[in-house]
Amino acid sequence: MNKDLLLITPPFTQLNTPYPATMYLKGFLNTKNITSFQMDLGIEVILDLFSKIKFLEIFKSTSNLIHTKSENARRIYNLREAYIQPLDEIIEFLQGKKPSFARQICSDDFLPQASRFAQLDDLEYAFGNMGIQDKAKHLATLYLEDLSDFIIECIDPNFGFSRYAERMGMSANSFDELYGKLQEKETFIDTLSLAILDKKLKSVQPQLVCFSVPFPGNLYSAFRCAQFIKANYPEMKVAMGGGFPNTELRSLSDVRVFEFFDFITLDDGEVPIELLVENIQNPKSQEFKRTFLLENGEVAYKNNTSKSDYKQSEVGTPDYSDLQLDKYISVIEIANPMHSLWSDGRWNKLTMAHGCYWGKCTFCDISLDYIKIYEPVAAKLLVDRMEELIAQTNETGFHFVDEAAPPSLMKALALEIIKRKLTVSWWTNIRFEKNFTQDLCHLLKASGCIAVSGGLEVASDRLLKLIDKGVTVEQVAQVTRNFTGANIMVHSYLMYGYPTQTVNETIDSLEMVRQLFEVGVLQSGFWHQFALTAHSPIGMNPEEYSIVADKKDIYFANNDIQFTDTTGIDHNQFSYGLKKSLFNYMHGIGFELPLQNWFDFKIPKTSIHPDYIYNCLETPMEFNTKPTAKVLWLGNEPTFNEFTKSKKGQTRELLEMTFHTTTDTFSVVTGKDEGIWFVNQLKSLTQESEILPTFAQLQTDFETTMDDFELFWYSKPIGVLRKNGLLVL
Repeated sequence: MNKDLLLITPPFTQLNTPYPATMYLKGFLNTKNITSFQMDLGIEVILDLFSKIKFLEIFKSTSNLIHTKSENARRIYNLREAYIQPLDEIIEFLQGKKPSFARQICSDDFLPQASRFAQLDDLEYAFGNMGIQDKAKHLATLYLEDLSDFIIECIDPNFGFSRYAERMGMSANSFDELYGKLQEKETFIDTLSLAILDKKLKSVQPQLVCFSVPFPGNLYSAFRCAQFIKANYPEMKVAMGGGFPNTELRSLSDVRVFEFFDFITLDDGEVPIELLVENIQNPKSQEFKRTFLLENGEVAYKNNTSKSDYKQSEVGTPDYSDLQLDKYISVIEIANPMHSLWSDGRWNKLTMAHGCYWGKCTFCDISLDYIKIYEPVAAKLLVDRMEELIAQTNETGFHFVDEAAPPSLMKALALEIIKRKLTVSWWTNIRFEKNFTQDLCHLLKASGCIAVSGGLEVASDRLLKLIDKGVTVEQVAQVTRNFTGANIMVHSYLMYGYPTQTVNETIDSLEMVRQLFEVGVLQSGFWHQFALTAHSPIGMNPEEYSIVADKKDIYFANNDIQFTDTTGIDHNQFSYGLKKSLFNYMHGIGFELPLQNWFDFKIPKTSIHPDYIYNCLETPMEFNTKPTAKVLWLGNEPTFNEFTKSKKGQTRELLEMTFHTTTDTFSVVTGKDEGIWFVNQLKSLTQESEILPTFAQLQTDFETTMDDFELFWYSKPIGVLRKNGLLVL
């Protein structure tokens, strides 16, 4: 099976779905007739590791030293037979192959329990009366985490389900530590990884092996695999690209890196890889795109081609072939609704747009091309790609992995999905901006949108302005209300410790978050502490934000920067209280508790009015509609009944329209002429219509035979229809 390229995601990323980079590249390479094979080495290693055969070896190899280990490790060792016996079946259950096994897993005393099960008393509190499949997934996840703890303590301290030796890749200004580690003996995990890699190399026989390294937790494994290839297959060329080098290796100067890799490429990978293939197949060709290599014993950065990057319409549809899609495992680790979307179930990954349409947030790496260069994909092409992926993977769930999906494109995407009558589920990341109206959110829901995540960051208008977020807390509250009202789950990223943030602002932020959960417009959230990155506006000009950056000489990685906040506030102290309160708010409890209760040190009282968010949501009904707004009817055609009504000697002809929704039946009554006009218009208001009419066009048509369209439009019967699928977009 000779292929030009072997594309590899090194251990470890997610357990439930492949990281999308290699699929994007393979889809592009198909358009150039460059043959490739892709593998997710991480899931293959996990499945090899979490098997009866391997754990028999692991327990056997630890028998002589188990007496020196913790009580938890000794307990797992003593229960080793109970851990080993169901292991293969548990993995198959988490792969969705044995749903009937759920009842056995949920029965008392079936699974052995070590420290991870200590939180089991909180199971119903955390998950409510969850379905038996979800409960079994959670218990099976705790069981695997027990085994993972045993591996970390007794076999390999660097192991983690979704990362490996992550610390070595984080803020590694120098290559010394990682290089030293690579001179040491292979770890147990290394041995498993390299055996699987070796088998694949023999089978595929590629000319070029490309490692996509998205995160610090993939870096060590990529280097270890590259080292193995150099030692055993010196004729093969090895390249690295992906999120980690794109962000962190832009100042690379250590020649030792090229003992492992021939090429390191930055930013969009399509043209760089296409040129690498040309160079390998025709050594006289010496054109490169954004590529580091070794030249005359020194690190050289080559960007000497006139070839420009491909448009998003030209890169092809992601290709999932070669990946073992039926072997990914769904886990439920924690009771955070958005995190369960990340780890439970397999999602097809797509991008609505390259880069970020906002591109101003001061903490974000907006100087880098992957964010800076914004280019949307046409909605029709996006839905073509969705249909291709459904045919290819038999999965109808989509995660759009955008920096921030643009509202206008989301609207066009939703209309196209509805037009094609596709049944899909999808979710994405957004900015909480005012264009997400109530009607747009209902349209997104009708197309299959189930969740959105967005950055509220610091819930303080002063700091949001400093971040250049382009939103206010009031606006965030109204937008989250619009999504929640359409039954779309909302997750918010929350930040503390932003430069110049005061203690009072941190507490006020927490109060804002408390109120957002209490009024029911947020369902999920996550606090993270501000981190300073090299390619953000703050990292480039720290003095403008009242911080002192500790910048070091860079030979290897450059992203996270240590800094001193001139306020002198220790923001770490808030971490536990913020996260504990959020956990409670997500489960609908603790709203009545004073904020002081979440902290074991004295905090100031909040200055936020207790009804601030509630008052933000008390918005009066607007009686002005943009003339250019499109009008869409999501419902069915009504049945109608003409009748007359007499009052004070005057008889009116009326029309009753009866509509059926999936869950209800309702009727509205209008004047006969207005009603007949409206029924006749409905056909042009559905997505069957090629071009939806505008508000102004409807008004003109109405007023050719009747008076005052606005009086009709803002009447009570139309108000009822507006709540049931008559949308203004």
